[in-house]
Amino acid sequence: MPLPGHAEATGNALPWASNALGSEPSAYLRQHADNPVHWRPFGDEAFAFAAERDVPVFLSIGYAACHWCHVMAHESFEDQETADYLNAHFLPVKVDREERPDVDSVYMATTQAISGEGGWPMSVFLTPDGLAFHAGTYFPPRPLPGRPSFRNVLEAVHEAWVERRDGVEQNARGLAATMADAQLAEAVRLDGPPGVLDASLLPDVVALLARSEDHDAGGFGGAPKFPPSAVLEFLIRHAAVPSDTADAARDMAGRALAGMARSALRDQLDGGFARYSVTADWSVPHFEKMLYDNAQLLRVYAHWVRLGGNEVYSAGEAAAVASQCADWMLESLRLPGGALASSLDADTVVDGVHQEGATYLWTRETLADALGAGDAEAVARLMTIGVEGTVSELGSPLHPARKLSVAEGRLWERVAPALRTARDLRNQPVRDDKVVAGWNGLAVAALAEAGAILDRPELVAAAESVAGYLASVHWGSSSQALVRVSHDSQARGIGGLLEDYAFCADGFFALFAVTGSKRWYRFAEELVLAACSRFVEDGRLADSTGESAQVFNAQGQHAGLDPFDNATPSGAAGFAGVLLSYAAYSGSHEHRLMAGNILGLLPPLATRAPRVAGWMLATAQAALAGPVEAAVAGLDSPLKRELHSALLTSPSPGLVVAVQTDDGASPAGVPEVPLLLHSSGAPDGSPQVYLCRGMVCERRLGDVAAVQSRLAAMDSGH
Repeated sequence: MPLPGHAEATGNALPWASNALGSEPSAYLRQHADNPVHWRPFGDEAFAFAAERDVPVFLSIGYAACHWCHVMAHESFEDQETADYLNAHFLPVKVDREERPDVDSVYMATTQAISGEGGWPMSVFLTPDGLAFHAGTYFPPRPLPGRPSFRNVLEAVHEAWVERRDGVEQNARGLAATMADAQLAEAVRLDGPPGVLDASLLPDVVALLARSEDHDAGGFGGAPKFPPSAVLEFLIRHAAVPSDTADAARDMAGRALAGMARSALRDQLDGGFARYSVTADWSVPHFEKMLYDNAQLLRVYAHWVRLGGNEVYSAGEAAAVASQCADWMLESLRLPGGALASSLDADTVVDGVHQEGATYLWTRETLADALGAGDAEAVARLMTIGVEGTVSELGSPLHPARKLSVAEGRLWERVAPALRTARDLRNQPVRDDKVVAGWNGLAVAALAEAGAILDRPELVAAAESVAGYLASVHWGSSSQALVRVSHDSQARGIGGLLEDYAFCADGFFALFAVTGSKRWYRFAEELVLAACSRFVEDGRLADSTGESAQVFNAQGQHAGLDPFDNATPSGAAGFAGVLLSYAAYSGSHEHRLMAGNILGLLPPLATRAPRVAGWMLATAQAALAGPVEAAVAGLDSPLKRELHSALLTSPSPGLVVAVQTDDGASPAGVPEVPLLLHSSGAPDGSPQVYLCRGMVCERRLGDVAAVQSRLAAMDSGH
């Protein structure tokens, strides 16, 4: 018998009557390949099947490390009766949000508009042309107070589709039109007159952020609490420039960095940071570990070291945290070929059952098994392991929730290796080996800068390895178009989004500043110019280039731009930053104006929601402080390396660094690349630093103290 809503297909099987995820490279999609649900990957074919059957699309969006995605899968998608109903009345489509953030972004906005909440798993009901008409997040198998069961929702949506079709489609078109109006309101024109950035805005934002700070635990707001990486980058940059609010910014940043580092958000044994905390005091993490979080936090902690710390949180403590975070990234996420994997799962499978955080939890008994009774009792007191588990019966995560004394630090250093050995014998969370271009770009910048600041050249080498993978797999093999995702060193899927181009270019610029290798500068320049061509149409900037007709329809047939930070900085803010860097290196007035126009978005964002505009604020701080262009010239010598290091370890927020090397010298008659290095250098080859602003350079400086003094004066506006 044919399924309701379509005619019998010819041949032995209906083309949509099977689960089609088994051959997908996405780890998240493959997690659902054995479901009795007839999942299809997102694409034109799936929507064509829905149109042929005249049924709605049920769109389920999640990611491999998502705990509640696993829960809903076990409760509903693995249930045969639920699957039969879903297959009969809908066309089920699965999306990995990390592969398709363009899909996730637009339907997240519609989910929030429809239901007032957002998150994953995301459950959205669409017309066959991609318009959303009902949505929610997690639905339980049985009704809970204020939340219907998944089966209730399916039956209600099916009934509305059959009985009130005209109203459903009219509401869907209205929602798409509302989305279009919102997109046009946020539109950025890059071909208009340059915007003027009001310097008084940033001190006002510091005061605004202070109102939502959790002064005791650090960070902002209550539970659930996420690491405010982009906001911390702004506060650190603001603290580096003398002002009435610099000390307040430094103190807020220090409290947040200290609170996270000493908490359960940070794995005290291996140094990796979890995605977020379900408690306001950072004591109970949601255990998935993401590349993008750790890359951003590595950079922020390294920049705190560069700033010099304060009495709340010392540079020395931050250096240890940054160093261990970098080690975790390379030990846990590095893949053959040099790139970094996306994440470790929140859950550990124990006896066939998903247990959240099982690898990381301890009881007093398991501590005694690993350490013996004496040390176990001391460590339980030190690391907040009580009689009752704070996560489950498996126990609690290790964390001191305060700064350790010298004696406590010695104890922890002594017992930590044994605890790590014991934990390594447990079942481990699954790794998602998907390589995402933009997240690896974030890692390149973080590893390169941390390597320079912490004097760990092996981190710079790792950054070059990641960058080489991006250049050859995601960029070099794709005819000058960046591909967002690769698996097993093979690029696949959609083209890179604005955030991918921006973060990769930022990583390449950071690597150029540290190494002086013009290879990285040229890759960054190619990405910037390609992004200008790809994401600017009719003078407007967009996050994507219409990879999907359905997404385009859901946005009211307008290209969208989301200026707010999410788990990663917004693509628009990241692009503004690389445009500033490129303008400083190349002297391009055009690209500096483009950056200024993007920053024109900032005033309403900063006053409306500064906690999700952190990277735009950080970029604005860099723009107001400079950019200060610094060229290191002369023959290689210890002094030249000291001058270069002085620049790389300067907290000046607007500083852009280039160093002359013999790497990839420009052909005769062709200007030096970048232009900032053109004609730099003393006639006798002695090491010199040229400090410039707006491509107008001051007299050259030849000693470290003079360079540091002049940078401090420039940051003060002199």
